[in-house]
Amino acid sequence: MSMTGSPEERLAALGLELPATAPPLFSYVSTRVAGDLLYISGQGPRESNGSYRAGKVGSDVSVEQAYADARLTGLHLLAVAKEHLGELSRVKAVIKVFGMVNATADFDRHPQVINGCSDLLVEVLGEPGRHARSAVGVGSLPGGMTVEIEAILQLSPY
Repeated sequence: MSMTGSPEERLAALGLELPATAPPLFSYVSTRVAGDLLYISGQGPRESNGSYRAGKVGSDVSVEQAYADARLTGLHLLAVAKEHLGELSRVKAVIKVFGMVNATADFDRHPQVINGCSDLLVEVLGEPGRHARSAVGVGSLPGGMTVEIEAILQLSPY
């Protein structure tokens, strides 16, 4: 895929739409800016009906399904960024992604799961989408969701 055009145009070329964002349910905010960095709170694989894709990776959820869940979560990260920034072209670089996988104790393919988000960010943002990353397994996540991912983005000036 060519890296010409805006991130929104690349999303359209991929046949993807940004999902609606959801307000935080508890005592936190979706984003916080510090200098030229935008911190995005953890997002999950929320379906259009508001429910989250749930399950334990390594038992009832395959790596392929969890990859798709991480990709959907990446769309939610981009949606939150766009809501805050107005346009995704203000993303100068994705600095760091922290991905958590709701996995069985013996599961060890966390990077392959979180690649769903990482691959999407590069497809949509190009080279600025490449990032430092952690991919870890956890015993549970809110609502039993399969993945939760947070991000730190560097912003271009207005």
